[in-house]
Amino acid sequence: MKRNEITRLLPGVFQRTLHENGPLVALMDVMEALHAPSEAMLAELPSLFHPLRAPERFVPFLAHWVDLGVPVTTGLGRMRELVAAAVELSRWRGTARGLLLFLRTATGREDFVIEEQVPGPNGRPRPFHLRVRAPVELATHRPMVEAIIEREKPAYVTYELHFGQPTPGAS
Repeated sequence: MKRNEITRLLPGVFQRTLHENGPLVALMDVMEALHAPSEAMLAELPSLFHPLRAPERFVPFLAHWVDLGVPVTTGLGRMRELVAAAVELSRWRGTARGLLLFLRTATGREDFVIEEQVPGPNGRPRPFHLRVRAPVELATHRPMVEAIIEREKPAYVTYELHFGQPTPGAS
């Protein structure tokens, strides 16, 4: 707050005794200086909550705040992208589309494949089972990919994860 803004908040008796060289003016200047750091921080507040502009140390808090709950091992930029996509991820949670969106956003790779008609030992499709094919380059991020699958699939669905080339014709 500037000195004139603080002065308007003072009781009338103080406003009437305010003189340019008086002690009250010096006190108003001190109050203005004390308010400056807080006001500067409040002016920057919207950028704190924007995932692409937030300080690095604040991004994990934002991720926790939007309930991402997955250790992102592909870098801070990917975590920022996940926070930015949190609404869309939440909208599609528990679906194949949501799982693909989460995997693609967390890794920056588009070549994931989810197979929903996985044949069992008898050759017939296994009910409530998925096969997720991931790029072989992401094998070092296996714990993160598994955590994403566990989080995004319905609780009753089982899955298998394979790293390698996708099967032609699968989606």
